[in-house]
Amino acid sequence: MIVPTAELFRLADGNYAIGAYNINNLEQILGMFQGCVSSQAPFIIQISRGTRTYADKRMLQAIIRTASEMYPEAVFAVHLDHGGEETCYDCIDSGFYSSVMIDASHDPFEQNIKVTKRVVDRAHAKGVSVEAELGKLGGVEEDLDVDEGSAFLTNPKEAVEFVHRTGCDALAAAIGTSHGAYKFSGRQGLHFDVLERTQKGLPGTPIVMHGSSSVPEEEVRRINEAGGKIDPNARGVDENEYLPAAKLGVTKINIDTDGRLVWTRVHREFFRDYPEKFDFRPPGIVFVKEYATFIAKKNEKLGSAGELPDVRKALAKS
Repeated sequence: MIVPTAELFRLADGNYAIGAYNINNLEQILGMFQGCVSSQAPFIIQISRGTRTYADKRMLQAIIRTASEMYPEAVFAVHLDHGGEETCYDCIDSGFYSSVMIDASHDPFEQNIKVTKRVVDRAHAKGVSVEAELGKLGGVEEDLDVDEGSAFLTNPKEAVEFVHRTGCDALAAAIGTSHGAYKFSGRQGLHFDVLERTQKGLPGTPIVMHGSSSVPEEEVRRINEAGGKIDPNARGVDENEYLPAAKLGVTKINIDTDGRLVWTRVHREFFRDYPEKFDFRPPGIVFVKEYATFIAKKNEKLGSAGELPDVRKALAKS
């Protein structure tokens, strides 16, 4: 069942975070639904601009609707991730998306406000909520490439002004994470001080954490043993920081890279172990199962596992 993103945020606020998982194909969607149903967690399906080009928006919508019929117990929202202004309008007008993210964070502050406000006005007229970004995350994600020197954290005071002037429904705050597999060096972690000050200035405003994959060392090791060449020093967000962040107002945590690592590990190991095979379906079956397990474990760390019955009851009353 597709529901408004705002409803999931309302129920999660201050208690747990909703897992927002980027998808690109059939196998990911099947694994995501299976993992969220087995762990009894609500979730958010994220579709990026790159995914809409890769799989075509019509194909994605058809697969998601079919999966929803196959797993009627599932409760989820559909979200555009890192959209430009025109892509946001296309998603808003489609009537399919629960929410959109307008990413004008690379523009100057005033321009970011103007672009975001235009999208908010268009979205709210259609009952769609809007996520916007303030601050700049480093790393690489599809067509986004920000070097470490150009990244900067969200300014809590600016965040208050930004939200009040744009009317956005959720704020993606830069608190030390980055896109891709290379997030942290050494023992560096999230800037909880920035998060806490932002939350105090914007009580009740959902905060979103991008670039939150954990980049498990075991996945990297197994990929490399199967022929990969990922830097073994790649580090992500400590999963044990998810729930403390949720208690400070983070209601949505974006996870993409970890899912790609699972896909890469499964396929590299399968064709290493069965070099004579060429059918892509057997490793696809393995991936669906592995991805479902991965999703269920993430939901445990996010605190959303086991919340589905209460979510369904609350939605039925609203």
